[in-house]
Amino acid sequence: MRIGLNGWFWGAPEVGSGQYVHHLLEALMRVAPEHAYTLYLPGALPHALHVPVPAGVQVRIVRTPFDHHFENLAKVWFEQIGLPRAAEADNVDVLHVPYWGSALKRRVPTVVTVHDLIPMLLLSYRGGPLVRLYTRLVAMSARRADMVLTDSQASRRDIRRYLKVPKERVRAVPLAVDTMYQRVKDQERLEYVREKYRLPDRFLLYLGGFDQRKNLVTLMQAYAALVYMAKEEKEKGNTSEAAFTIEDVPLVIAGRLPTRDTRFFPNPRRIVRIFRIDSYVRFIGWVDEEDKPELYTLAEALVFPSLYEGFGLPVLEAMACGTPVIAANAASLPELVGDAGLLVAPRDVEGLAEAMLRVLQDTELREELSRRAMKKARKFTWEEVARATLDAYQWVVENTIP
Repeated sequence: MRIGLNGWFWGAPEVGSGQYVHHLLEALMRVAPEHAYTLYLPGALPHALHVPVPAGVQVRIVRTPFDHHFENLAKVWFEQIGLPRAAEADNVDVLHVPYWGSALKRRVPTVVTVHDLIPMLLLSYRGGPLVRLYTRLVAMSARRADMVLTDSQASRRDIRRYLKVPKERVRAVPLAVDTMYQRVKDQERLEYVREKYRLPDRFLLYLGGFDQRKNLVTLMQAYAALVYMAKEEKEKGNTSEAAFTIEDVPLVIAGRLPTRDTRFFPNPRRIVRIFRIDSYVRFIGWVDEEDKPELYTLAEALVFPSLYEGFGLPVLEAMACGTPVIAANAASLPELVGDAGLLVAPRDVEGLAEAMLRVLQDTELREELSRRAMKKARKFTWEEVARATLDAYQWVVENTIP
């Protein structure tokens, strides 16, 4: 097959779509190097032109009238006009757009990856008039694509319901994480990361962004309830290990905090003050990618009460490192976590507090969840993502009428 890939997010590892296209293309070359691959890069983003591509991949630059002047217009022109024309001229068998941005008028058989429908389903994420117009455009385009790929069965159900895509033209292809995510046994590396971020001996971890759907208010409220429970036990004279250690296990919040406190990006520091848990919560700021496996390994558990995820990469990263996971029983998270973690209704403050308490008190539970998490995480590989994606390409080639 002659396979073309939209490379708008090539060289952008800081965003999910950038990580996806890099890992996918590299895995495709490992799994099926016999096919011909062309990566179409936008002239509007010159930095992408200097990012190495896997050996054997052809690169073609697609320019637009708006390059270097109006990036948003250049992006739409690239997606709707420039890329389809280039793919048609190259006579590709299938064109893959690895993010929600395929062409309304397709010129070649097209596969589009729609990671989630957040801009459609969550009111706060719909943006201004231009963003809503773009969302309508790509929604119509996705309906006309020959195949829609998405990250989970939950997102597949949303796509079938809201985009009205027939079931045979939408497939769930779960994501994977880099092989660097595994339980760290190197004590020097663990101590280095502990000192670098000033981490205590025991802590609960949150990592995963600060926008509204991440449900940080519920997390803080539940942690405040946990602290109260620990204090109450001590006041009753309970001398069990849990009574003395739970309140000494801080909640560590990783990531760059919002620059402004808004309804869409509520500042966690304000929330912490509201619940009077300032002395129990630590903000460690941005964590370098290479330090994340150690961070996950050191944590007692990852707490991830998100209201909506198309997949939930931080959860899979933690699972691959053998970190017990406490997650919301919402959207894609139940199918990702399964019985390898503890699932709680996303607004259940008491249930979330009790889940944290169980993990902190029960060593055997932590060890069992760790084993289950690593076992399940091993099923998610980029090679499997590539094979499933190739199967979708083949289906499109065989079932698309010229």
